[in-house]
Amino acid sequence: MTAKSEIPDQKIHGVTAVVLAGGRSSRYGENKALVTFQGVPLIERALHTMDSIFHRVVLITNTPDAYAYLRVPMFEDLIKGLGPLGGIYTGLQVIPDPAGFFVACDMPFLNPLLIRYMVAIRNDFDVVIPRVSGWVEALHGLYTKNCSQSIRELIASGTYQVFRFFQAVSVRFVDDGEVRQWDPDLKSFLNINTPDELKRLQETTADPAGDHAPVHVRPGSGPESREMAGS
Repeated sequence: MTAKSEIPDQKIHGVTAVVLAGGRSSRYGENKALVTFQGVPLIERALHTMDSIFHRVVLITNTPDAYAYLRVPMFEDLIKGLGPLGGIYTGLQVIPDPAGFFVACDMPFLNPLLIRYMVAIRNDFDVVIPRVSGWVEALHGLYTKNCSQSIRELIASGTYQVFRFFQAVSVRFVDDGEVRQWDPDLKSFLNINTPDELKRLQETTADPAGDHAPVHVRPGSGPESREMAGS
């Protein structure tokens, strides 16, 4: 197992950070990317964390005017209406690096150590992805441009679940125990889909011990992109 001392802390080159903000926020009722958490809009929290890790950050969004103030390179989905798969496909087409690390914009507890670890173990894999209790965290993973053809074929088949193309590429799953080495409470994968979820998380982190209190992730309760996948 890789030790913390073996994880470099300088900005990572050769991998572009890709933040996805293409969702319709239908469950939230407004653009949740601009909702504040601990006084900072969710989109800014995600961009700040990823900018601290990677040498290049881009934003995939179909509403670029909403984020023009951020002054970050933005790209619209090349094929709209595909959900997370479309965001990943677009990111892989527009980034100049051979790989991208993709995250959703509404994940307030992104963990730099876990992200750096996942990049460090990528070797020659096409995908490096967490798999917690059998659930793949599709929007917290590294994907290389080698995935592009398989994603195009998946889109052509009319199937849009991200993990469906995994059988055609090489995948490095990062399972529960390995993830917990860096993120013991699995907070990285929490996201905010409704105002009630925001309120609960605000109350949890308002407690002085909030950052250290366990946050239990129930299968299916986190990112909308969470998908069940076999090995």
